Amino acid sequence: MPPVIGFEKKGGRKKASVAQPEVVDALRERIEVHTAGSAVEPGRLWTNRSTRDLSAELLEDGFRVSPNTIDRLLRQELGLGRRQAVKTVALGKAPHRAEQFERLGQLKAHFLKNGWPVVSIDTKKKVDLGEFFPPGRGWTNGHVRVLDHDFPSAGLGKAIPYGVYDVGANEAFVYLAVGADTGELACDAIRRWWYRLGRQRYENAPCLLVLADSGGSNGYRVSLFRERLWQMVQCLHLPIRVAHLPPYCSKHNPIDHRVFCHLTRSLRGLVCRSIEVVRQAFARTTTSTGLRVVVETAKRVYHRGVKATKAFLQHEPVRHDLFLPQFNYVADCP
Repeated sequence: MPPVIGFEKKGGRKKASVAQPEVVDALRERIEVHTAGSAVEPGRLWTNRSTRDLSAELLEDGFRVSPNTIDRLLRQELGLGRRQAVKTVALGKAPHRAEQFERLGQLKAHFLKNGWPVVSIDTKKKVDLGEFFPPGRGWTNGHVRVLDHDFPSAGLGKAIPYGVYDVGANEAFVYLAVGADTGELACDAIRRWWYRLGRQRYENAPCLLVLADSGGSNGYRVSLFRERLWQMVQCLHLPIRVAHLPPYCSKHNPIDHRVFCHLTRSLRGLVCRSIEVVRQAFARTTTSTGLRVVVETAKRVYHRGVKATKAFLQHEPVRHDLFLPQFNYVADCP
């Protein structure tokens, strides 16, 4: 049947903003009054109260509005949306930030153009081993039961996932260790990546480029990392160039947003009862862009307190660049 031109639907319940025009202003005032702890800039509306709480408060003002209607008013009339915080504010400003990023881009482009290896390294957040509550959910027809308290003393320690991400091949190597996150662990992870994956793909490469954060076990101030790196070069007979990201810029490290977020997804809802459970979960990690993850468990425990030798510190053989030498250096073969 053809539609009737000029037909206007009649009847039905009126919108709350039409039936009670003052309700929108009352809702705005309720939000504006409670400004303590506002997570947004001044002049913007924000509240973390539920629609049920707001409905009860408006009832005190003489407006009977359901929580569902409150939700619609917040979205359609006040233009609000449910948003969580985004980690975009740096802890501080690093000098020569722009210059170092430009240098990083030049080095990475040069190596990739020539088919030479470029790896991004970093330590992922430690994984608690034991019957602990896992973030996230999984499909099941049973019940997932864990300890009612996440006390570390009730667990089996922590697993340290150290990652080495091959930027050109979109391939990651995860070295699972126990103990402490040290410069020895970082260099052992690079060495194992080379023997497991890198040597087959880059056998004739003249150099390896390593992109690392400015802090942590592979930081530019960690002399143990440089010493173990130089020792590894003597065994591999492969020069290694290191370029550190400026301080407060670790989020720009490729491994963070190309690998670690997907490893976290693989642990969602999983009770990590052993390091083997973590290894299997990481090994299953894939993405639509073809990411491949190879996982290996360390056969030793890494201890804190190990420092670089005095001989290395007195006659450091690592060659630092003239341009921002604290961030850029080469461990070369003799």
